[in-house]
Amino acid sequence: MGKSRLGMAALMWISHAERPLRADELCHALAVEIGSTDFDVGNIPSISTLVSCGQGLITVDKEASTVRLIHFTLQEYLFSRPDTFSRPHSAMAEICLTYLNSRQVKALWTTSYPDTQNNPFLEYCSVYWGVHAKKELSDYGRLLALELLKVNYGPISTRLLLAQGKHFPLWHLDALSPFSGLHCVSFFGIVEVVAGLIDMKCYSINEVDFWGSGPLAWASLNGHQGAVRVLLGREGVSPDEPDKWGQAPLLLAAQNGHEGVVKMLLGREEVNPDKADNGGRTPLLLAARNGHEGVVKLLLGREEVNPDRSDPWGQAPLLLAAKNGHEGVVKILLGRAEVNPDKPDNLDRTPLSFAARHGHEGVVKILIERGEVNPDKPDYDSRTLLSYAALNGHERVVALLQS
Repeated sequence: MGKSRLGMAALMWISHAERPLRADELCHALAVEIGSTDFDVGNIPSISTLVSCGQGLITVDKEASTVRLIHFTLQEYLFSRPDTFSRPHSAMAEICLTYLNSRQVKALWTTSYPDTQNNPFLEYCSVYWGVHAKKELSDYGRLLALELLKVNYGPISTRLLLAQGKHFPLWHLDALSPFSGLHCVSFFGIVEVVAGLIDMKCYSINEVDFWGSGPLAWASLNGHQGAVRVLLGREGVSPDEPDKWGQAPLLLAAQNGHEGVVKMLLGREEVNPDKADNGGRTPLLLAARNGHEGVVKLLLGREEVNPDRSDPWGQAPLLLAAKNGHEGVVKILLGRAEVNPDKPDNLDRTPLSFAARHGHEGVVKILIERGEVNPDKPDYDSRTLLSYAALNGHERVVALLQS
């Protein structure tokens, strides 16, 4: 690659990467020949060569060990000139997919202890190829993705991908743990590739992975409406199938506030809108806890949903919304006659006591305006909510309670 092309390619990666790249990652990225089944280490440029090809626009942040543009205004300039690079995300997706399809990387997938140190570009490709592809995907990129994903996604790439989500316990994920190509592309939500893999009949539409999840669950979790629509449109799909933790697609979408996906799933008669997981948590309970007002309204629109249903700890949607200071959700729930505004949990803690303890002044004000709420009610420890508010230094809440 000539110096000018190398410099422009480096600028494209630095300005459009999903996170700052380390010097060794960038050098390996620039060594990839799109479409090649072999990764030639002889193509890897030195970082000093890159810097010189950058004509003073590229520098190495020695403290962070990353490569960056010389000034943030250059980033702004490059984004203001979209014609500087031709379809950058498409090109970056093709490079990542070529790297993952290479003989060297696929050999790592069958190794118990893969060498990631000498393959520094593996993490970025495993985690972000789909992000670039979802933004912009060429026909050739689609073919590369189908080639990669017609078999199970490699265990090392699966681990690197899912490690980004802190709620996934991966200690039990090993070389025998299934995570299919259809699961992977549903995770990213790339509609063309989801449809392509289904049409190739590589996988069952309801195939489960190491988590007990089907492709629909991953698309729902991440709010990919297009992928959800494709999966729901296929014959034989099970839209209410839970994973091994009892979490069905609707619950996963509701807890993350994906209104469009929730609406689609609620449109299927097989879906139980009040189905609890193994921990006794319903879609409404999790949506209320996380403050997703739109999802709460959608769920309350179904007569099967009990707006005052508690989990095994006695915590109802109103209590969890109040605990986390979600005023909008509190107002919505209080608009339902079935909701007890003073309902305690198993330790006699009420929505008002949690709101006062955590200093949620707006929620406290809403609740004390309700005549059914007792502001002097003690909890299991004989402590009043006024004492908790005072102890935690919430002066305005104390003033509200004493008014």
